This record gives sequence, structure tokens and C-alpha cells, in this order.
Amino acid sequence: MDAVTARSCLKMRREAYPRYLIAVLATIAAFNGLERLTLGLLLHDIKIDFALSDTQLGVMTGLAFALFASVIGIPIARWADRSNRILIISISTALWAMGMLLFGMATSFAQLLIVRVGMAIGESGCAPSSLSLIADYFDRSERARAVSRYLLGGPLAALLGYFVAGWLNELYGWRITFGLLGLPGFVLAGVAWFTLIEPRRSVRAGVDGEGHARDATPQIPLKAVCRLLLTNLTFRHLVLYYAVNAFFSAGIKLWQPVFFIRSFGLQTGELGTWMAIIVGAGTLAGTYAGGEFAARFGAYKERLQLEILAVVCASLAVVKALTYLSTNQYAALGLAGLNFIGASMSAGPILGVIQSLVPERARATSFVVVFFMAALIGNGLGPLAAGVISDILYPSVQEESIRYGLLILSFGYLWAAWHVWRASKSVMSDLQRAGAR
Repeated sequence: MDAVTARSCLKMRREAYPRYLIAVLATIAAFNGLERLTLGLLLHDIKIDFALSDTQLGVMTGLAFALFASVIGIPIARWADRSNRILIISISTALWAMGMLLFGMATSFAQLLIVRVGMAIGESGCAPSSLSLIADYFDRSERARAVSRYLLGGPLAALLGYFVAGWLNELYGWRITFGLLGLPGFVLAGVAWFTLIEPRRSVRAGVDGEGHARDATPQIPLKAVCRLLLTNLTFRHLVLYYAVNAFFSAGIKLWQPVFFIRSFGLQTGELGTWMAIIVGAGTLAGTYAGGEFAARFGAYKERLQLEILAVVCASLAVVKALTYLSTNQYAALGLAGLNFIGASMSAGPILGVIQSLVPERARATSFVVVFFMAALIGNGLGPLAAGVISDILYPSVQEESIRYGLLILSFGYLWAAWHVWRASKSVMSDLQRAGAR
């Protein structure tokens, strides 16, 4: 092989590996998201099996999981900022898969709670480490697109997961469904460990895993990271956006299948097919569109990106309200699909902005702060709030209580949109400071 051919092959490997990295991480993210989608779809059957109230379901699906995920996420993120992120992703994926198997074996509400808490470890380790790795291979202009493609794992999980989980539940029951969906996690843990490259392994040699020069920068102390993040106005508003948005979206998303079951009488097989289309295809389209727009038309124009996302977020309040006011099954399904397109556009650009706001050795910690707030306030309290509102309204409207509970939560998107708008006013100056640093 001559020198020209060798250089050509090396260039191809350098260009191909980042795409492969995103493909593997997106697949892992898809199976992580599959647990939450499956749980929401099968929540009604679990309620009947254990004779639980909606408030108890809210505790199990939100608060118990989020409290532990919020606490354990901080030390895991600090570990990810200084050590081998591939190891963390592999262990976390295997733990999550084991949790899926054990959830299907639970025989009491207490055991369901304990397993959900244990699964929090698995989910806490994947996203911050993955986003930190992705930022190592893409510059500021490409990060929104790269993150959006990583986040496509979520809609792919919905596209296939709702359909598969719905019919598996009708054929075999919810217990076997959770066990079968957990098995691929062990395979993915092995794929990540044996095929992905941790750039920090080559720091001493002066290059990363693909031959790019890197600096052996030390980890930033936790106190300095906290001070850096708290003094960044854009970061503060984006964290608040994530917390507020997660509160309302987590409550709505988890209980939405229950709404269609109770209000329109759909069975899990039929509903799973519909949810695969509206959630999977809608989120896939929105996530892809958000990343492509940011890369093609908003590169180095983060203010424009955030301004447009604020308008989209505010419009969701109206569309969601119309969804739960609808008495026609197909109109409600169509509006729900439109909701998912709009709601999924923001994640890639916003996480891409955060990647550029903080230094490399603080990225995992910055993401866990975002996810901490989203999990504790959003995923922890959102499903619980929807369940409590439903129980309060039940004596008055019976089976339609969840419809009106979700209607009330819909208007919270106006609050979330305000934080994105405020972040757009300071983002360019904060990015300039980050670049100077």
C-alpha cells in the first residue's frame, strides 16, 4: 500500500468512526428510552394487576426513579469527566438491562419501586457520558446536528417499541414483555465496550483514538464547575427550561396512552401501533429537522436557533390543549403527532449550545446538572402531578379525569418557552466568553 492510499484509508476511518459512534450511542439511547415508553403503555395493566391508585403509579414512574437518578447522577458524571466514559456506558447499559428483567419478576408494589430505583443507575450513566463523547468529535457548527442524530434513538425506540411492546403485552402479558425487551441491553453493553474508543486513553501519546492531537487537560474541581455554570446566564435559563419543560412533558407523555385507553377505549395492541406512528415518526421528524435547521441555517447563529425554538415551544401549549379537548379519536391522535414533532425540535440545538458553553472536562457534569433538574422536578414530579390531579378530578368526571388533568398541564409550555427566549438574549455573549476561555 503506497503512502497516498494509506492516507486515504486513514481519512476514511477518521470520518467513519464518529458516525459509527453516534449509531451505537443512539441505539443504546433507544433501548434506554424503550423502558419508559413500555411502562407508559402498560401502566394500566400494572395498575389492575397490583390494584394501585394513579397516585401510586405516579410515585413509581416518576418520583422514586427521579430522586435516585438525580442523586447518583452527580458522582457518575464526575467520574465521566475524568475517566473512561466507554466503561461507564457499558456498565450502565448492563445494569439497565438487568433492571428490565427484574421488573417483570416483581410481585409487589415495593419491589416495583426498588427495581425502578436500581434502573436509575443505568439510565444516569449513559446520556451525560455519551454527550460528552460526541462533543469530542464535532465542532460548534456541527454539534446540534450530531446531538440530534444521537437523540434519534428516542423516536426510533417509540417507532418500534410501542408497536412491539403493545403486541407482546397482548400475546404474553406485561411481565414477559419487560423481560424480552431487556435482553438486547446485554448485547449493546458488549458492543460498546469492545468497539468504541475512549480518546482519553491516548492522551499521554498526544493524540486521541482517531489520530487527532489533544491536550491532556486536568479535570476541573467540582466547586469551580458549579461556579462556572451558575454564573452563566444562558446556562441557567436553559437548565430552567429543561426542568419546567420536563415537568409538563413527562406528566403528559407518560399518561397519554392511559388517556387514549380510558377516553376512547383503545386496546394496547391498537394503541401501540398508533403511538408508534405518532410518537415515533413525529419525534423522528422533529428531532432530525431541529438538528438539520441548526446546522444548515443556524450555524454560529445560536440566538436565532433559540428564538425560533421559543416560538415553537409556546405554540405547543395551544396544540396540546386542543388534543385533550378533542372528542374525536383520530383528531386527538393527529394533534398528538403534531405535538411530538414540535416538542422534539429543541433537544439537539439546545444540548449543542450547552456543549459549546462549557469546557471539555466539565461537560458530563454540566449535562448531569441539566438532567438532575429535569429528572427531579420534571420526571419526578410531572407524572405524580398528573396522577394526583386525576385522582382529585375522578369523583366529578370519572374515567375522563386524566383527560382534564393533561389539559391543565398543557399550558405549562408557555412558561418553558419564556426561559428559552431569555436564553436567546445572552447566548452569543456567553459563547464568546467560553471561546476566550
